[in-house]
Amino acid sequence: MPGTRKVIVRAIGPSLNVPSKLADPTLELHDGNGGLLDSNDNWVDSPNKQAIIDSTIPPTNNLESAIVATLPSSGTHYTAIVRGVNNTTGVAVVEIYALN
Repeated sequence: MPGTRKVIVRAIGPSLNVPSKLADPTLELHDGNGGLLDSNDNWVDSPNKQAIIDSTIPPTNNLESAIVATLPSSGTHYTAIVRGVNNTTGVAVVEIYALN
């Protein structure tokens, strides 16, 4: 679609090689008004699992989270929120990649 961009947003924790890594991250993607666009816990349980695999960069750990979305590419802001399951804490990385 013109004016859109397909992306994958990943919440990486368990596969990080750092102390105090977030063991089980959840991921939310919000629009510029704070509205929830999508959420995920454990990318292998996603209804969009095949799209995540087809991106060629699925998370390497089944407990990590990912969202594939097609979003307007200009004039709109987005927020990715990562939380630990059951309010756990730790180090996590949010990654966003443009897909072809």
